[in-house]
Amino acid sequence: MARANAGAHRKRTVKPRGHTLLGRPVAYPQRVDAGVLTAIARDAARAGLDLAPDAPLPFQGEDLWTCHELSWLDAHGVPQRAVAELRVPAGSPALIESKSLKLYLGGYAGERCADTDTVCARIAADLSAAAGATVAVALLPAAQWRMLALAEPPGACIDTAAGTLAHYGPPAPALLRTQDGAAVSETLYSTLFRSNCPVTGQPDWATVVVDYRGPRIDHGALLAYLVSYRTHNAFHEQCVERIWLELVRHCGCTQLTVHARFTRRGGLDINPLRSTLAGRRLPAWRRHPEQ
Repeated sequence: MARANAGAHRKRTVKPRGHTLLGRPVAYPQRVDAGVLTAIARDAARAGLDLAPDAPLPFQGEDLWTCHELSWLDAHGVPQRAVAELRVPAGSPALIESKSLKLYLGGYAGERCADTDTVCARIAADLSAAAGATVAVALLPAAQWRMLALAEPPGACIDTAAGTLAHYGPPAPALLRTQDGAAVSETLYSTLFRSNCPVTGQPDWATVVVDYRGPRIDHGALLAYLVSYRTHNAFHEQCVERIWLELVRHCGCTQLTVHARFTRRGGLDINPLRSTLAGRRLPAWRRHPEQ
């Protein structure tokens, strides 16, 4: 299994959202071209969450991407395949627009590479330059795909916790409620989360997991709040950050990790995690049944 971290970041311009490739017909590169990568500054979205661009982030975490359609040619021209995991730190100045990543990875199909380590190192260097921070890359060759494992979400499912739901947007933190009593530690999840791409309007489906300590959160109220994203337009990473912030602000969580595993589109799934705890990360080579 090949792994790479890129510590040196070549400077790349962070493009405004109007330059995104989403929703546009674009020809696939015939060879690897890092110039197709589109970096989208995180600051603009975070300003809408009252996070100042020059202030320390209140959370830590990562965006774990799983790329199921990576292929290149070996030195003899024989196609090779692998699944790639990319870990982009939440503190990076930019996120990488998904269609541009698909185009970039698609360019490897016509590229001859000496070995898996070469592919891994090149992807890590190019993505780190685009994100402005070290992106860790791991490749799982086809011979090791048996390591890919389905795993049930952790904790208790709240999908049937609310009797009636009627609010489907915009996100409504006023729906959140806590119960009296001692602080609790619990993990809850819902498979019913849906938001929409802010550029194309296509739906994005996810399983959302909330692991917290603090006043007991009403399960039905939490489900109603998550369902209120159903018509909300935002990228995956921005939805998870909003959920994390609103649970802290409205429910008084003293310890909180929120992660979401989104269904794949174009061979890519995006799985953001935000936490009060340093070092929290998603396990490697896992996916939920809904993915």
